[in-house]
Amino acid sequence: MIDLRSDTVTKPSLEMRKVMANAEVGDDVYKEDPTTNRLQKYCAELFEKEDALYVPSGVMGNQLCLNALTQPGDEVICEKNAHIFQYESGSPAMLSGLSMNLIEGENGVITPTQVEQAIRPTSAYYMPRTRVIEIENTHNVAGGVVHPIENIKALRTLADKHNLKLHLDGARLWNASIASGISVAEYSSYFDTVSVCLSKGLGAPVGSVILGEKGIIEEAFRMRKAWGGGMRQIGIIAAAGLFAIENNFNRLEKDHENAKMLANGLSQIEGVEVDLSLVQTNILMFKPTKMDVESVIAKSKEKGLLLGAGGLGVVRAVTHLDISSDDINKAIQILSEVFNG
Repeated sequence: MIDLRSDTVTKPSLEMRKVMANAEVGDDVYKEDPTTNRLQKYCAELFEKEDALYVPSGVMGNQLCLNALTQPGDEVICEKNAHIFQYESGSPAMLSGLSMNLIEGENGVITPTQVEQAIRPTSAYYMPRTRVIEIENTHNVAGGVVHPIENIKALRTLADKHNLKLHLDGARLWNASIASGISVAEYSSYFDTVSVCLSKGLGAPVGSVILGEKGIIEEAFRMRKAWGGGMRQIGIIAAAGLFAIENNFNRLEKDHENAKMLANGLSQIEGVEVDLSLVQTNILMFKPTKMDVESVIAKSKEKGLLLGAGGLGVVRAVTHLDISSDDINKAIQILSEVFNG
């Protein structure tokens, strides 16, 4: 099967498995796991942040950051299709007592003007208190679109003006960096907290890293334990994260090339609509015009191609390190058969 459902389906390579098997370990709850400590130090230096913390998942990473930046009853402003709102099981409300103020963005991008209009007046004691602005880069539902750096800078200026915090869901920030040529350190410099995944395009089997000031990370360490994320000899999986960054970061360009290759192929198929300008990284959204999404997914699966639903009337395909250009050619052939018999 050619699996384009997500970049989370990657499997550890033999080289990564060897590194995991040979990892030096200790008790991370005591902060004594040397491999985990090395991963955290490496990431803090790479992103030029004071401190970093390894966590089990991207959801926990985002929610720890939001929790550390807020108090119960506060409000977070974010794009209406943000992962923290749509795909994290209501965690902001459940874990931190937060409400969400949703803005409809364009291709996942919310502007400073939109955000400023949504900020609650500090004098309105009967309203939730605006505390955090959150963005996602790249934006999943928007199809892996890179958030423009000038807009990020403007949001930072706005946050400072209103004494607000800025959080980045950078699950695929690695992809944004490769596509834009902007370093992860520059991106992260505009945010109070950053969460990045190791288990998507980089190919590690598990884990994310959050970054910020030392005091924020210390508070997140405490809450990680409270939420059941205090792991013990986790150097085995932290080693995979280190290997992933060192070996699979720069190769993300190949995934982006494969996504564009797939998009170009799809654009030649009757019954498919795809906006090539939005295929900027490794996620591709396309709209079938003569079939429903469920039928496209089912018929593709019968022929050996796994796809996902990307929203109302949209099919989603995601390239990753287990997908070759030959796989893309086969996927194009399968989709041509699906749409044209």
